Amino acid sequence: MPGIYLIAILASAAGVLLIDRRWRLAAWQAPARTALAVGIGTAFFLAWDAVGIATGVFVKGDSALLLGVDLAPHLPLEEPVFLAFLSYLALVAWSGAVRLTERRRADAASPRSEASR
Repeated sequence: MPGIYLIAILASAAGVLLIDRRWRLAAWQAPARTALAVGIGTAFFLAWDAVGIATGVFVKGDSALLLGVDLAPHLPLEEPVFLAFLSYLALVAWSGAVRLTERRRADAASPRSEASR
């Protein structure tokens, strides 16, 4: 079914967006910085793909799940969407891990946790 891969990426991105919104990890905390980071990450991975395509390392396989729209030889439309999703997911995961680590450190240093030892 053409387009199912793009739908899966967009549905996954919507889930990450909801997580981000709930805990204000990236886009809801600093929208411009998040957009810049996702843009830079996507551009970096597209350049990486271009080098891989030029050297023959990356080739587009045949799949009925792709829309069939190529932005360049061996670069399907879904690729930059996936790379943006990957960059955003990494940013949200990193922000969540930093917040969790900070919270655990703060809990460990609180007087209440000292009294329970």
